[in-house]
Amino acid sequence: MQIPKPSDSAQAAFIAVVAPMEGAVVKPMFGNIGAFVNGHMFAGLFGSDLGVKLADADTVAELVRTPGTGPFGPAGRPMGGYLSLPSDWAARPDFAAEWVGIAFEQISALPPKAPKPRKG
Repeated sequence: MQIPKPSDSAQAAFIAVVAPMEGAVVKPMFGNIGAFVNGHMFAGLFGSDLGVKLADADTVAELVRTPGTGPFGPAGRPMGGYLSLPSDWAARPDFAAEWVGIAFEQISALPPKAPKPRKG
């Protein structure tokens, strides 16, 4: 499977959206980048698609009603629990910041994820 790489402009837009969130950490993920809080990924890029993880069913339903929203990740194996924002998210920074902020708020309420033990 070919994993798409994000453009420099998509990475810059993503980092700008995540930067105001205290406690968020941006890390590389399989050639893309993800934003984490307490060890949980709450947003990420797959190519130039921005995906968010939402924990509340009502919020998921609200985002699903937004035209252009869809599965996040590889076409044959989208990431469970994540939704991709409309493809014009980078041109709508307030829209992207709102949904990434909601994801950050919901996922930061989860208990911290225990780190995996190192191999070898």
